[in-house]
Amino acid sequence: MPTANLSALDFLLSRRSRPAKTLQAPAPTRNELLPLLTAAARTPDHGKLEPWRFMVIDSGAMPRLAEAAEAHARAAGCDADQIAKARQQFDQGHLAVAVIEVQRDSDKIPALEQTYSAGAVCLALLNAALAAGWGANWLSGFAAHSRPFQREALGLADHERVAGFIHIATETAQPPERPRPDIETITTWLST
Repeated sequence: MPTANLSALDFLLSRRSRPAKTLQAPAPTRNELLPLLTAAARTPDHGKLEPWRFMVIDSGAMPRLAEAAEAHARAAGCDADQIAKARQQFDQGHLAVAVIEVQRDSDKIPALEQTYSAGAVCLALLNAALAAGWGANWLSGFAAHSRPFQREALGLADHERVAGFIHIATETAQPPERPRPDIETITTWLST
């Protein structure tokens, strides 16, 4: 019989992201953030390619990124609501970690597996922040999909892209539980 870590399992069974708009200062300090990044970097990584890296965005960088998101959304022909939403996460943000997917050349590891690993880092960082008592949310949106924004505002290379922005700060309210999938409906059991 395996040894269970029931507190970890209880956490995973009840974890809930905190809406980014409900997060407030203070955000983690560098010393408080480093263990969370270390935990996230323990993500499955077939081939040990490390097909991701971290970009910490603190409150001082948020106004510049909000302006850049707005400018790029306008240039892309977004409507007023889309433009407002593009800049919103930076207008409201206190600290975010951009998980940057870094596609590595590999004869053995398909690009899609590298993408999966970067997504796993996002979830691991989100869960590490929540487990440490912070409020956290994984956002994407316009900034995570606009190549011009990524190149010009974040300085990403052509083989890099944003897997997600993990916003981390102090939670102001516990969100209500939301409906979850019916496990019996989405599970197929194969046997002999």
